[in-house]
Amino acid sequence: MIPIRDDQPSFSTPFINYFLIAVNVLVFFWELAINVSVGHGALNAVMFQFGVVPNRAVALLTGQASGDVSMAILPIFTSMFLHGSFLHVAGNMLFLWIFGDNVEDYVGHFSYLVLYLACGVIGGIAHILLNLNSRMPTIGASGAIAGVMGAYLILYPRARVLTWFFIFIVWLPAWLVLGYWFFLQFISISQIADTGVAVWAHIGGFAAGVILIKIFPERPRRYRYATW
Repeated sequence: MIPIRDDQPSFSTPFINYFLIAVNVLVFFWELAINVSVGHGALNAVMFQFGVVPNRAVALLTGQASGDVSMAILPIFTSMFLHGSFLHVAGNMLFLWIFGDNVEDYVGHFSYLVLYLACGVIGGIAHILLNLNSRMPTIGASGAIAGVMGAYLILYPRARVLTWFFIFIVWLPAWLVLGYWFFLQFISISQIADTGVAVWAHIGGFAAGVILIKIFPERPRRYRYATW
């Protein structure tokens, strides 16, 4: 199922969502520039430095490796803005574009940024805890975006999502589209082991969004500028 757009109206301009999409795209172009100008080896070094490497993070946090503890924590944030391919960044930004504006509209701009980053961090921690021995760097905004999707599911389960499903383009309820996506993460766990796909970051981020959206209050005077 590939979502195309939703029918849930938004009553404010999603400045933070636009900002996050722009930053992710710009960072991806920076990655391309490194690959072209310096080489793939240099790009790999960037991925290992700024991506989440569970084994390294555990070693630093437990004192088994020398180095600043921040070296284990900082990549949880920086990895959210790195992507491995055009399809990787394009797919993530598509989901963020469709679902992020409505969540930002509900909680407000600053709270949305906090929610997004919190879900990304929780997703990164979930990935580390369930892949303690992995030496492979993990990158991508998927954990944070999964959190946005989880929040959207709670807020607008009956919203309709125009979805490309095999050869059909149909309107489906958000609970079905997002629930199906979440279900796929679980059945994919054993199939993509050791491939670098951070399934547990997706699951952890999604669960975080479901929980945190119940804590974040609806922003005041949300419908002040609505016209009918």
